[in-house]
Amino acid sequence: MNDSAPRPSRWRVHARRHPSAFLLAAQLLSLLLYPLLDGTGGRVVFAGFSALVVVLAVWVVNRSPAIGWIAWAMAVPAFVLSLLSVATGINGLLVWSSLLEALLYFYAAGSLIAYMLSDHRVTSDELFAAGATFTLLAWGFAYLYLVCQFWYPGSFTGAVEPGRPRSWLELLFFSVTNLSAAGLGDILPLGAPARVLTILEQFCGVGYVAVVVSRLIGLWLLRAGRH
Repeated sequence: MNDSAPRPSRWRVHARRHPSAFLLAAQLLSLLLYPLLDGTGGRVVFAGFSALVVVLAVWVVNRSPAIGWIAWAMAVPAFVLSLLSVATGINGLLVWSSLLEALLYFYAAGSLIAYMLSDHRVTSDELFAAGATFTLLAWGFAYLYLVCQFWYPGSFTGAVEPGRPRSWLELLFFSVTNLSAAGLGDILPLGAPARVLTILEQFCGVGYVAVVVSRLIGLWLLRAGRH
């Protein structure tokens, strides 16, 4: 008997096996395209990329043991508020959108960490998940810094034009250098809320490397030794 059922495409097979890779690629692609975007049109395009990253984050959460509806409850309002903030130019909407996106990214990061710690095998998707978790944590704290700067003006200063508020890219740069312990020092937290957030991110960065990354490396070396 001939089986005429269509076979899934290669992209769908890879998407099923490596959902974390698509999330990581979307994060990095939006980062690479950001310097090319300027003005209102650029903000709209970047909002679209951010929405894609949010949807992929929800997708990764749905494929992990976490409850998907919680992620959607944060993703949909964040997406709507992001579009309204671009259309109306109201900063208050952007702040609440940023807060929801931060919560969503932390939720997705926690779900990926639970996924990586759920067994004693190391798969290629778990290696992609390690990179995706780092980007989710960095993006999440960057959105929190944006909210902190809006609620507490003067929370951050920089080597260039120290008196003005820091841009989104500057806060993301600060978040990545802080999470990775690079600490370049050209952007500094001034107020108590900003410094508390910075301390929490440093703690998360050290804990992530000590617990999750070191465990994956150890299991990978153990697997390589057996082979």
